[in-house]
This record gives sequence, structure tokens and C-alpha cells, in this order.
Amino acid sequence: MIEIVTGTLEEQIIKILQKTYPITIKDLEKKLHSSEASIVRVLQKLQTTGIIQLEPLPNKTYIRLLRRDFRFVGKKRQKKFIKHHAGKKIQEPGKYDGDMYA
Repeated sequence: MIEIVTGTLEEQIIKILQKTYPITIKDLEKKLHSSEASIVRVLQKLQTTGIIQLEPLPNKTYIRLLRRDFRFVGKKRQKKFIKHHAGKKIQEPGKYDGDMYA
């Protein structure tokens, strides 16, 4: 069982590879909104550990997931803060004390 830390670029790449095949480095770059250099660095690290295999073609490089026994460890954190709104207060129709239509 391979342990992957949650919240890292490795985790995001592996989860995308589990859902989508075939996929290229350019496709990953678009989905993750990250630079190609950082993605290639993580992919080479994953290739040396035997998790993925890079299949270079003349104009594209495909990524193939070799293993599927992952365990994601670490705290699960929410990525974006959620604002909770109290909502709009509704005024009841019989409690208006204004001068309108007097």
C-alpha cells in the first residue's frame, strides 16, 4: 500500500489518472492550472517509485498509471472558506407602521 499525503500535487495527479485514461502532460497542465515544469518533476518522481509510466511519442507524452493500491493520509481540509449567511429577514405584512396609504 502506497501512502500519498493529501493536499499535494501528487494526490491531485493520481486522482486524475484514476479517472481519466489516456491523458497527456498538457491535459494535466490544463486541469491542474500548474506549470509544466512542476508537473514533470512530480511525474518523474512517481515514475522512479514505479507508480506511473511515461510513454513519450513524437509530439505528446502519455501517462499510464501502473499501480492502484493507494492510501491518502493526512488531515482533510476544506480548500475554500465558506461564508454562512443569516439570510434576509422577512417582515410580516401586518406589522408595518409607515405612512403609506394612510
